[in-house]
Amino acid sequence: MTDEFDGMYDTFKALLDSFPPSEAVKRLEQFGISPDVVAGIRERHEQQTIRIKELEEPHAVVLGNRDTWYTGPHAKDKCWPAIVDLLRKDGWPQEPAVSSLDDSSTRVVSLLNHPKEKAFSTRGLVVGYVQSGKTTNFTSVMAKAADRGYKLFIVLAGIHNGLRRQTQARLVQQLVESNPTMWSQLTGLDKDFTPQENPASYFGKSNKTHVLCVVKKNATVLRKLAQWLEKASNYLEDCPALIIDDEADQATVATKSINPLILSIMSSLPKSAYVGYTASPFANLLIDPSAADLYPKDFVVNLPKPAGHFGTEVLFGRYALDGEDPEQVDDGYDMIRSIPEDDVLCVRPETRADVEGFEPVITDTLRAAVEYFWLVTAARRVRGIGNPHSTMLIHTSVNTAVHNSFARPLTHLRDKAARSLADPGLLSRLRSLWDQETGRVRAEDFGEKGVPFDQLVPELPGVLESCRIIMDNSSSEDRLDYENGPVVAIAVGGNTLSRGLTLEGLSVSYFVRSVSAYDTLLQMGRWFGFRNGYADLPRIWMTDELAGWFRHLATVETEMRRDIDIYMTEDENPLTFAVRLRTHPALRVTAAAKMRDAVTAAASYGGKRVQTHYFHTNYDWLRGNIDAAQTLIAASAANAVRAEARPDEGRYVFRDVPHDFVTEFLSKYRFHEKSPENDADLIIGYIGKRIATADSLRRWNVAIVGNPKGGDFTFAPGVTVGRNNRARLDLKNPDPDFVDIKTLMSRRDAAVDLSGDTTKLAEKAITDARSVQLPDTGLLVLYPIDKVSVPGPEKKLRAPLNAEEHVIGVGLVFPKPQGKDSTVDKYISADLSNVRIEEEDFSLLDGEDA
Repeated sequence: MTDEFDGMYDTFKALLDSFPPSEAVKRLEQFGISPDVVAGIRERHEQQTIRIKELEEPHAVVLGNRDTWYTGPHAKDKCWPAIVDLLRKDGWPQEPAVSSLDDSSTRVVSLLNHPKEKAFSTRGLVVGYVQSGKTTNFTSVMAKAADRGYKLFIVLAGIHNGLRRQTQARLVQQLVESNPTMWSQLTGLDKDFTPQENPASYFGKSNKTHVLCVVKKNATVLRKLAQWLEKASNYLEDCPALIIDDEADQATVATKSINPLILSIMSSLPKSAYVGYTASPFANLLIDPSAADLYPKDFVVNLPKPAGHFGTEVLFGRYALDGEDPEQVDDGYDMIRSIPEDDVLCVRPETRADVEGFEPVITDTLRAAVEYFWLVTAARRVRGIGNPHSTMLIHTSVNTAVHNSFARPLTHLRDKAARSLADPGLLSRLRSLWDQETGRVRAEDFGEKGVPFDQLVPELPGVLESCRIIMDNSSSEDRLDYENGPVVAIAVGGNTLSRGLTLEGLSVSYFVRSVSAYDTLLQMGRWFGFRNGYADLPRIWMTDELAGWFRHLATVETEMRRDIDIYMTEDENPLTFAVRLRTHPALRVTAAAKMRDAVTAAASYGGKRVQTHYFHTNYDWLRGNIDAAQTLIAASAANAVRAEARPDEGRYVFRDVPHDFVTEFLSKYRFHEKSPENDADLIIGYIGKRIATADSLRRWNVAIVGNPKGGDFTFAPGVTVGRNNRARLDLKNPDPDFVDIKTLMSRRDAAVDLSGDTTKLAEKAITDARSVQLPDTGLLVLYPIDKVSVPGPEKKLRAPLNAEEHVIGVGLVFPKPQGKDSTVDKYISADLSNVRIEEEDFSLLDGEDA
């Protein structure tokens, strides 16, 4: 009986190739299959769809109860198995790499419409990581969609010819060459779309092949494609189409030309699914969902971070999110090297007027970066494993004349080094550089074997001889070509290198370009990705300001992805959720044109923590905060319903302090201006709203957390605790009046006013306990921090605080609302008046295609 049922289920699966699930069931009933067997088939199919919907990874937010028709590959599939074979040849292990790709691509395909539905227009977004294999994911989605009957595949591949060509080559290799009789191509390696004479030859019923079209986001090209498809409309009624938008945040959103043209292409296709892929979805998630636009109304999929991926957080560290224990949040690897501000003017003209005649100076930091690149390349040759290519990126400006000006000094530096390899002075400098770098980042910590300097020396002549200096920009004929043997290259460029294009074997980056938006900044990070065989060796030279921006961005990115995951578990869909994006005083969330629908953000503090980690170091500023804190504690001691002293733990708790004293403290305490999440006016406004609308937050517990082993700090008569030690992040060229301690508040501190043993409580348990014990009471915690605060020996990326007075840190814990929360508005904007920025150049979007 089981064999018979299995046979009937196979029949049902075969029917799914021609009909959506509901139609396939009707066909079974028409065949006279008994109701019990049909019910069993439906149940088995539902179990398989549940498996897809409930995959641990990737998480997805979905509109409505989409009909999950796709439950995974079939034995007779051709395109997906061919990709698996190629990946295995490239060394991909089945677990976890291939299995994870299989699951994530299956989840995306399951959210598309069945190709045999009469008409559909689906819009989704897939959020990945920079340089994390998004292309492989969407190629897998295309393969599986092709195996099920999707006909036309349009891939929008950035705004530059280099990325379009690279994407075309990848898709031809992974889709076309494996099954050449199954595919027709409208574009080639060296030609973007040009109209074909006879649309029927591609879309007529006699042509069973899949049609591949890889185009740039260029208005001229897209207009030709839109017009050609419009003329072919008679043949497109039964042509299910999948449009993949690679780097979907770039140029697509809110542009006068590209966005309408994509919509025009979709209007010619009665069956179309648009899926954007991006690592920086800030712009895409700020579109007005009700506008005639490409907002991902049907689904948002959050791809998992692949094992071994170098991301923003890994390199730069980040700040603790609500509920995280600061001790569990890493400072990042010691791979960032500081470029002094004085060096910036040597490698980038200050104004546009200075561009003509500009010639860069090889500064000490640029020389060190280039020489380290040669040493890394030699070390990788000694190891003989991993990516055969080795690339260095120099990115100082978008101006092509500036790029070209680097050719002469870099060529001179290379040629002089090649002639001087026997010079004891050069070898001594190289040895010192290598020993210093390998001492700061140990190979063994990454599972690699260290390479002594003496083993590098024999490789250096070959490295220098093969090293090319390439100006990769829109005005240059030079291009990074990884298709014809191993490459060693120092690539100088701007926009052509900053979007999507993979820099193979990227080891060293020298980066001083300032940009104004989260998404642009994140995409500049070509150093993110996989570093198999040399994970210990990458280094990035940049200014301390840029490193700080990336650290902030790592926090924003992590928080945004966590929000998507949270929404997946709640009753939300893409039309009702809004990802919170914390602001930064010198960065926009995305370009102003893309933010026209995102003027304000409603901030809510319910269930959240707020804590300080930026401070000034000057005496007057710090003294003012000490005075505000001492005034609060004196008022708390006099007005609290109960006071609890735990001097052996360095802790005090003043219970049920009237809110007036807390809001008065917040109005006097000065938060650092670089901490927009610590906005006293917003917090005070939120407290007022909660009191007015929910009779909550009228009472507060005010606590002090000190260190019993630290020197004494007195808040009020009889209230003395030991000072905490909080070292600052070690910025090589620090502003003497600025420190960043990165983390302040531990999980245990958020439970300081809870009864019972809270030492081992997890974050959710603390939140739940607060909801039971203190549902309407806020918690304010003060931290006296020693002005010297020397870091421990294991804290390699820290330095002494060295403030002029002791520092007062503040943590706030808000109860989770029992009903609807209150919100206060905050503009998502930034004061860019004093920030020198270079925007992305979008002139290519509307120009004639070259």
